Amino acid sequence: MNFNLSAKGLRIAPSITLEITAKAKAMKDSGIDVISFGAGEPDFNTPENIQQEGIRAIKEGLTRYTPASGIVELKKAVCEKFKIDNGLEYKPSNIIISSGAKHSIHNALMAILNPGDEVIFAVPYWVSYPELVNLADGVPVYIETKEENDFKFNVEDLNKVLTDKTKAIILNSPSNPTGSIYSEEELRAIAEWAVKNNIFVISDEIYEKLIYDDNKHVCIASFNEEIKRLTIVINGMSKSHAMTGWRIGYAAAHEEIIKVMSNIQSHATSNPCSISQYASVEGLSGDQGSVEEMKKHFVERRNYMAETINSIKGLSCRKPQGAFYIMVNFTQLLGKTVKGKVINSSLDFANLLLDEGKVAVVPGIAFGDDKYVRLSYATSMENIKNGLERIKQIIEE
Repeated sequence: MNFNLSAKGLRIAPSITLEITAKAKAMKDSGIDVISFGAGEPDFNTPENIQQEGIRAIKEGLTRYTPASGIVELKKAVCEKFKIDNGLEYKPSNIIISSGAKHSIHNALMAILNPGDEVIFAVPYWVSYPELVNLADGVPVYIETKEENDFKFNVEDLNKVLTDKTKAIILNSPSNPTGSIYSEEELRAIAEWAVKNNIFVISDEIYEKLIYDDNKHVCIASFNEEIKRLTIVINGMSKSHAMTGWRIGYAAAHEEIIKVMSNIQSHATSNPCSISQYASVEGLSGDQGSVEEMKKHFVERRNYMAETINSIKGLSCRKPQGAFYIMVNFTQLLGKTVKGKVINSSLDFANLLLDEGKVAVVPGIAFGDDKYVRLSYATSMENIKNGLERIKQIIEE
């Protein structure tokens, strides 16, 4: 049957990250020993104290509708988190609770964009940014970044793409897929530029708690009232508290922006899961020991993975400062034939590793850069060691 479907809907591309993960899972389900580096979620269980609060919410019947923009207890906990962690003063009226950070970004873009408005972000980018902008009738504008600059853009880059249609920039620090972090100095310069040009900043800080070595997280909204007025801060429970399936994200912004976001959410989804909201109060306000424990494992895995990748002939990478991903540069292999297959793209390389080594990685084209593949170290050290050994054997054999 020839359906007359939405042109906008048909333009939205499926997530390549989810496709690769699904392909690897199908192979695993058929009995094939696949090691996957595609995961975008911690491989740890949700901490026990958060689990118990979710169970309590169920047993006490806290399973009905909540206010569409979230329960006040969680909004207050979010305000306290911003005060302690980021030096930011917000009221519950500045906060919206959504069904994951992705939902929060969608709400934000829907609230600020008019058809044709441009949104700037870096390449490599998180796979959903372009499609979320497209869904909101905006126009994605890409800044090609360089590995030697840690995949970050600066004011000079922003000026090159600034037009009278520019409405917002998206900052992702720490970054998925690169693990890069913007320094305070870099953020101050970007904040000055945003205020000068009256440009919104959507600051995606979902990996805030996963920062390593002596690096520190700085929220761009914390500098002054002018940049705070223009900033929509995005965060959530998924990465920091191993709560990906609970689907709780949140945003902080000026009351006028939050009001529009809340109106949109009230019609699109209504409230996020009530049980997850009550559990998230405990996640933000309770013991944070599990977060620190998780970080220790990620640091160990990151160090091993970066060192090993750089020892494999034809591959290289930078050691990421945050999140749990490594972008692997395979340009030395481009045009070469490995196991009878010519490598002309990141998809070629990803398929080679999956077909010949039973190792799943995400092709860089999913993030807008075909010279890389992304590996996640949100998996066991045993998997990391075995998977990298398989990759080494394929390439160096």
